[in-house]
Amino acid sequence: MKKLILLSFTVCMIASCNNQNKKVKETEASKPDILLTNLDTTISPGQDFFAYANGGWINKNPIPNDQSAWGIGNLVVEENLNRLKTIADKAMAANAKQNSPEQQIGDFWNSAMDSVKIEQEGFAPLQTYLDKVNTIKDVPSLIDVVTQLKKIGSSTLFQDFVTIDPKRSDKMAYMFFQGGLGLPEREYYFKTDSSNVNIRSAYVKYIVKMLTMVGEDSASALKEAKDILALETKLAAASRKVEDLRDPYTNYHKIALNKLNSLGENIQWKNFIENMGIKNLDSVIIGQPEFFTALNGLLTSLPINAWKSYVKFNLINDFALFLPEKFGKEEFNFMRLFTGAKVRRTRWKRGIASMETKMGELLGQLYIKEFFNEKAKKRYENLTELIREGLKERISKLSWMDESTKQKAYIKLAAIKKKVGYPDKWKDFSAMQISKVSYLQNIVNANLWWHTYEINKIGKPVNINEWSMYPQTYNAEYDPSTNQITLPAGIFTVPGYRDEELDDALVFGYAGASTIGHEITHGFDDQGRQFDEKGNLKNWWTKKDETEFNTRAEVIIKQFDKFEPVKGYTVNGKATQGENIADLGGILLGIEAFKKTDEFKNGKTISGLTPMQRYFLGYALGWLGHQREERLKNLIMTDVHAPAKYRVNGPFTNINEFYPAFNIKPGDAMYTPEDKRVKIW
Repeated sequence: MKKLILLSFTVCMIASCNNQNKKVKETEASKPDILLTNLDTTISPGQDFFAYANGGWINKNPIPNDQSAWGIGNLVVEENLNRLKTIADKAMAANAKQNSPEQQIGDFWNSAMDSVKIEQEGFAPLQTYLDKVNTIKDVPSLIDVVTQLKKIGSSTLFQDFVTIDPKRSDKMAYMFFQGGLGLPEREYYFKTDSSNVNIRSAYVKYIVKMLTMVGEDSASALKEAKDILALETKLAAASRKVEDLRDPYTNYHKIALNKLNSLGENIQWKNFIENMGIKNLDSVIIGQPEFFTALNGLLTSLPINAWKSYVKFNLINDFALFLPEKFGKEEFNFMRLFTGAKVRRTRWKRGIASMETKMGELLGQLYIKEFFNEKAKKRYENLTELIREGLKERISKLSWMDESTKQKAYIKLAAIKKKVGYPDKWKDFSAMQISKVSYLQNIVNANLWWHTYEINKIGKPVNINEWSMYPQTYNAEYDPSTNQITLPAGIFTVPGYRDEELDDALVFGYAGASTIGHEITHGFDDQGRQFDEKGNLKNWWTKKDETEFNTRAEVIIKQFDKFEPVKGYTVNGKATQGENIADLGGILLGIEAFKKTDEFKNGKTISGLTPMQRYFLGYALGWLGHQREERLKNLIMTDVHAPAKYRVNGPFTNINEFYPAFNIKPGDAMYTPEDKRVKIW
């Protein structure tokens, strides 16, 4: 996956490879060259290319108080927020038919913005579910209540979800995965540095505040908070580290339903699955068996009141954003430890974000009508084929791979399905019950709709045409289980510029390399390469080639292990290797495609920059931005993506074409001897 930003701007059409001189003249006459204005020429490209390419913009654009980071993705998001607000306002004003997209969007928006009603109701809309928690008296009733709350969107104990069976890509499966933690990742419970000690202390205080706001006395709330932290620490101790979750084989254990009690009977597997509304299930997939064995023991070794407090707090925390402001403010103040943001976003922006989460594709239907067309979709499809051809050519030239493995790689590459712009068929949301009555109830109803939608997939053929992203999303992904890439309309936007104003070099770096090439390479990274052309978890490599790949991947792991974005916090090379391999591959594939354009062949400069210089600067533009230290620390501990700076500087040192483009010499910080450079795809 390329980026993790939920809201976005509409996509511009990718620049064609023709008539570029005319387009460039129009650009120079009307707008400044974005690549030139972003430069910080006080920094040598050989010392820190990211700072050289983006430092000019960063120095002039401090992070706003309501943001934890600020960069090109945020600019796209902010511009798109206003577009989505316009859509929501129009829907709210319309006399729409019941259960139509306009009615559902309009009424959801109305309830989200009715702050007076939300304040008057207090936590009353949550009381029914708090009452359910109060009925917990033993393990069976605990599991029963947890089941009910999972349906409405409050998940505790573990993760469970419907997914494609990694070893049977035509079948939908039910999977159980480790989870149940209130802090972002297991290491937060164990690191002993002052920052993490402070986070754990603040977490206890946060739990106390949430519990007292629903009627607990402060002394009881403090005891409960300490019990919750102790409970979650035990769950964390039984959880695998983030890097250990990357191996699809060791995190796949299919177990027959009648054998689940081998992991422990306290979880009451059969009752849980039936009460979730799942029928005709003969087996499930367990990600980490040892976690569930440990959980089974904890259910009886820990006091039932500790579990009761844990479930209650999670319920309040999961719905805090939809309750009166005091709940949301406490949630924001605690999350500042991980984001660094200084003030909350305004209510309308928060409302749009929650609507995106619950009915993003519904918004997308109205969005596409105004901001995207079939012509643009076709152009993206064509660029994807150029990138696909580039990887085929690179595979053919690999000296380390046997011909038998190459032939299977060609088959998988050719089979990659591309989804570009927006779905050909939309989901039917008409059964989702949305009204003006209650914001929190709308959230609950939306979660119930999604629960039913997901469990109804079990036992049915995989719908390979279904989209997991929204058209307006500023993101993209590769799904190994379906062997397909999803490229939503929003991902290719350069905010403030029409596509015809952008030269090929910029576009092939910005869109071709960092998005399309990146996602296609994911099919051949440390995880993706383990799935065949149909999406099955199946080894299609010779033993020699597999060993050779792992040896080469180890070089990129060690390269990124050395990066230290914050003192005492180094990048986890093993956890981030898939994204780092995809970044490197994407850049190489973009170069292959760009070299076929007239712009590259003609070699004319634009704003004093050569085509290849503009290509590398175009890629760096995709990672333009900076972030607060709190957010950076959190991402280093939890994310499988390296920080943006290292997604530019890291792979560039391995690209042969980069060196002559910017005259990188031995002794420069960006210089790596050729025999030490990472060479995979």
